[in-house]
Amino acid sequence: MTTHTPPDSFQTAFTLAPERVVEPVGPVGVREAVRDAASRGLRVAVHATGHGLPGPVEGGVLISTRRMDEVEVDPLRRTARIGAGVTWGRVIAAAAPHGLAPLNGSSPGVGAVSYTLGGGLGILAREFGYAADHVRSLDVVTADGVLRHVTPDAEPELFWGLRGGGHRLGVVTGLEIGLVAVERLYGGSLAFDGEAAPEVLRSYLEWTRTVPDTCTSSVAALRCPDAPQLPEHLRGRYVVSVRVAYTGPAERGEELVAPLRAAGPVLSDSLREMPYTESHTIHSDPPFPHAYYGEGLMLRDLDAGAAVRVLELTGPKAPMMTVVQLNHLGGAQAAAPAHDSAVPYREAGFLLRLLSPLDGTDVTAVRALYAKVAGATAPYDLGRSLNFSFGGGDRAESYQALHEPRTRERLAGLVSRYDPASLFGGAYGVSRDAR
Repeated sequence: MTTHTPPDSFQTAFTLAPERVVEPVGPVGVREAVRDAASRGLRVAVHATGHGLPGPVEGGVLISTRRMDEVEVDPLRRTARIGAGVTWGRVIAAAAPHGLAPLNGSSPGVGAVSYTLGGGLGILAREFGYAADHVRSLDVVTADGVLRHVTPDAEPELFWGLRGGGHRLGVVTGLEIGLVAVERLYGGSLAFDGEAAPEVLRSYLEWTRTVPDTCTSSVAALRCPDAPQLPEHLRGRYVVSVRVAYTGPAERGEELVAPLRAAGPVLSDSLREMPYTESHTIHSDPPFPHAYYGEGLMLRDLDAGAAVRVLELTGPKAPMMTVVQLNHLGGAQAAAPAHDSAVPYREAGFLLRLLSPLDGTDVTAVRALYAKVAGATAPYDLGRSLNFSFGGGDRAESYQALHEPRTRERLAGLVSRYDPASLFGGAYGVSRDAR
């Protein structure tokens, strides 16, 4: 057994120690790997692009899907077939020539399949809902070594559970997903000096009560490193940014963001009309691998006092650097999809995301800080976000909060049916890609 950091892993904080690493090029290879592991009594974990890592792998088999990277777009049906190792950037590029777009997240380097299995909170989520809501079919190898084609009509319970339940029901080798007719949008970010953070946050929360579902947004706060890669006016500063993606006319977009621009002195303003292929510039997530720890809190609502308290806890005086992001939910995410799924907490109004670099920072100290933040938002707490729990699979105590009790019970029933020997780990601490 050797310690192993998976190839192309974006998360570098946690290493794995599998007995064997397998990199199949297609479903048949996955099926063989699962059958071999089952015959030897070894657990199986799945790894895609590594924004999130699987749960603990000690002596088991790690299946890396990175070589399964096929993308096929059907412009007439507005669908795409994607392999388990495909990143969103490739899907965006394949769909764009047809005037279509997937329901991707903010980072083009995230694995499309793992992201979708966790629900999939996209940059257009308020208008179109979760990515999991647009899955047409899945191909999955279950613990018995059977490759199944899963649709609402064939294997309906698996179709329900895989969309929002993650990898614990098998190894998904590919998806067919629906695409949306979006070629351009109005979007970008407004950055403010951190001294204006309370007022910006209050203005943002008030603003979210007024915007249409065609507008999806978030507000983020972080202490920027004093690094040459950043613009000089941002280096070393505590910055609060509002990110916007709006599919309506640019003129109307300018009207919508006017109250935000008035919230305080603006350090930078990148709001503009853009082709969808440039949508990753809205958040400009770091493209390089690094070590981090993170949590996602699903909140029913949030008042300005609690939100400001979160920034007080995580701001420049915090014991470690913490990136805070508050995503505005609702809209189509709260609506019942055409086919029910295991995506939890649809009533949530906001997602509070916390992420701390682990460059020598003690994980115990990070957890202690996150506990204080959770205390500040406790009146609104619903549970945890599967897509945005980054801890190397080491927090079994939080797995219970990833789904509502009724959903968790139903998922447990599916595990008993399809994986009675817990080949894939049983509990819902899964490989997940997020942004």
